[in-house]
Amino acid sequence: MTFEQFQESLTLPAPPKGLSVLLEALWHDANGDWEAAHNIAQSREGTRAYDRLHAYLHRVEGDTFNAGYWYRRAGAEVFKGNLKEEWADLVQVHLQNT
Repeated sequence: MTFEQFQESLTLPAPPKGLSVLLEALWHDANGDWEAAHNIAQSREGTRAYDRLHAYLHRVEGDTFNAGYWYRRAGAEVFKGNLKEEWADLVQVHLQNT
């Protein structure tokens, strides 16, 4: 799946079949279901990719202190761009890993 195809899938009523769990979380986030995305991030705490997603989601929530904690747990620097850029970056990373 390309980034453009993933973006187009955001108009569907549910995530497309075959998405990785992390892409599914980003799909939910883009569709306003922060809770579903957060539940996925919490499901594998201690796994870098999930912790990195967790950091982004707390940044979305506006909880920068908690986001900082999750960036550190993920071994990642705090993302310097805006939320839309960070979302796109995460999608592209996870599309490459599938």
